[in-house]
Amino acid sequence: MQEKTYTTELGNIIYWRSDAIDPSKPWIIFLPGLTADHRLFDKQVVHFEDMANLLVWDPPSHGISRPFPLKWTMDDLAKWLHQICGYEGIDKPILVGQSMGGYVAQAYMDISPDSVSGFVSIDSCPLKRCYFTSCELMLLKHTKLMYLSIPWKLLIAWGSTGCATSEYGQALMKKMMESYSKHDYCDLAAHGYRVVAEAVESGRDFDISCPALLLCGTKDMAGSAKNYNKRWTSAADIPLLWIEGAGHNSNTDDPEAVNKAIENFMDALS
Repeated sequence: MQEKTYTTELGNIIYWRSDAIDPSKPWIIFLPGLTADHRLFDKQVVHFEDMANLLVWDPPSHGISRPFPLKWTMDDLAKWLHQICGYEGIDKPILVGQSMGGYVAQAYMDISPDSVSGFVSIDSCPLKRCYFTSCELMLLKHTKLMYLSIPWKLLIAWGSTGCATSEYGQALMKKMMESYSKHDYCDLAAHGYRVVAEAVESGRDFDISCPALLLCGTKDMAGSAKNYNKRWTSAADIPLLWIEGAGHNSNTDDPEAVNKAIENFMDALS
């Protein structure tokens, strides 16, 4: 994978792209969740590097895409990702988004309809307003004080064990969290949740017009992710595959099952 930089009006976005591009192969873009970075998809990059052209980023204000001011919106993330795709000549990619990455994928499809060949949601949720209560949206916009009230070591422990069930997944989440200071982490988390709430409150359609697949860990304890996915598959008629024993970062807890699901989904598109 080749490390590259894309410069925006607010700062630089660092991303990694397959070193040798094969025009005969599809593109897969991996989008990490809030406070995570490109390392979240290490097991997927290794698995798919010979099957597809790949791109994974550190989202703005995440990982080494810092410093980057917390002034971005969900549409900004989608817009910059679309611009990177244009710069790299990426046409009709498969978007694979974990948690916040799944929201970014939905915003991408909303601002650029018919530009995606497939969407895989990993422990994410829909952005349509009808799925959320007003109370849930209010809470999403007021999380900073809650995070700041928790001692940093305890917050890291809760964050790593709350996101993953496997030793590998927990160690990786701990390492990613420790790359921030407590203040930076709390600011980023609070901003990200607020951005999600504001996107939902926009009331836009956020329709998914391409083939899609929902993946969710059976032990995902992040908010109401499991309940959202049950309602999402029912209302939108999108297939839902449960990843047995996995937590919120199910692609790190059971990469074999997740990789196989993505591979089967990709094969069905060809």
